[in-house]
Amino acid sequence: MEAKSQGTAGAHDAHHHRRQTKKATASGWIGSLLEYYDFFIYATASALIFPQLFFPSGNPKAAIIASLATYGVGYIARPIGAFILGHLGDTKGRKTVLLLCMFMMGISTMAVGLLPTYGQIGMLAPLLLVVLRLIQGFAVAGEISGASSMILEHAPFGRRGYYASFALQGVQFGQILAAAVFLPLAYFMPDSAFNSWGWRIPFLLSAGVLVAGYIIRREVDETPAFAEETDVPKAPVREAFKYGWRDMIRVVCMALMNVIPVVATIFGAAYAVQASYGIGFHKSVYLWIPVVGNIVAVALIPFVGSLSDRIGRKVPLAVGAVVSGVLSFGYLYAISIHNVPLAFTMSILMWGVAYQGYNAVFPSFYPELFPTRSRVSAMAISQNIGTLITALLPALFATVAPPGSNNIPVTVGSITLGVTIIAALAAWSARETYRIPMSQLGEPDAVPINKAEYDRLRGESVADDKLSRAAAL
Repeated sequence: MEAKSQGTAGAHDAHHHRRQTKKATASGWIGSLLEYYDFFIYATASALIFPQLFFPSGNPKAAIIASLATYGVGYIARPIGAFILGHLGDTKGRKTVLLLCMFMMGISTMAVGLLPTYGQIGMLAPLLLVVLRLIQGFAVAGEISGASSMILEHAPFGRRGYYASFALQGVQFGQILAAAVFLPLAYFMPDSAFNSWGWRIPFLLSAGVLVAGYIIRREVDETPAFAEETDVPKAPVREAFKYGWRDMIRVVCMALMNVIPVVATIFGAAYAVQASYGIGFHKSVYLWIPVVGNIVAVALIPFVGSLSDRIGRKVPLAVGAVVSGVLSFGYLYAISIHNVPLAFTMSILMWGVAYQGYNAVFPSFYPELFPTRSRVSAMAISQNIGTLITALLPALFATVAPPGSNNIPVTVGSITLGVTIIAALAAWSARETYRIPMSQLGEPDAVPINKAEYDRLRGESVADDKLSRAAAL
């Protein structure tokens, strides 16, 4: 009788753990969707509508520059947010910091949709816009590191790569949702209506995602790894720098992979569309590239995450980095010869396919490099520093390859490939993490589980997932 009750309790615990894994994954997915939906509708609006509404109309060029500068302000706020939110995530818990990030992002985004314009309140309008953008950048700095850590720490051993990849699938889906909401409004509404009130709709709609995200996130338990930490550090940021600085440098270098979306959607778009470069692609091409690229990415990410559970994190990340860097030459060359179908295809291969070798793997690899005590801080700080550096690359590209210069594809492609090689070498120099038990992650002398035993445990976890799905149906 006692054995039967213990077996029942064990089955109940296993069922509860599976449910928490799925809730944590759904929480990370929808939180990332909200954060990046909000981040990218702002990016779209800063190019399409904010110059006319929030800045003086006397100098249109200055208004465009100022509007895009407010978009860049969000990246400046990221490292600051990483220090503060990383500290909270490691001292107060993953769930606490993720709820805070989501509310800051959601409320600041809705506030943008309620802002008076320059014509109504003068210079206070762009000032308030900058303040809200700073809050957005601050909030997004804690989302991926917090969500990745929460999913990783809830995931069953042998499936961490698969489950953690959904945090990035949420990011890509958020960009698709941003385009799906913004582009039809801009296309179908009369200009007067869109400029007056239509542009506010995407910002106000984030309220719905915020409510859904809160309902899901409040149901997730704090992670076992954090809950079982008996000695929570008072200064996790200091511990991260003291004990994990080598891996933090590696993450900074790997995060430079953001160069690929920069080339695909920022410099590539300017090179192809701006009249000064003389290429003359229609703007609609560059509205569809991120949409199609993200659809491909959403489909591919879980498969790459699962692959990293079978062969390790380093191979898909390093191969994806170098291949996407090589493909950047083909993409920029296709633009230079005015070949729209080839440019579209090369962009999808570079960004939608090869880049996902990095994009699907880093949500498990980065947090696995650090111990529970300082995991969120170490990942948030190093990743956001790397991302901030890549935000400066469009200006570098425009400086070394200005309109009228020769061999733009070779110049920009060479820099891009060089950056992706740095990322690949950083990944290759790190220790492999996929077979290391959760309790030993971040320890320099951690011993991976035997491959045969690991494969057995992973197989049991996959089988449990299939049984769980079958029971749900």
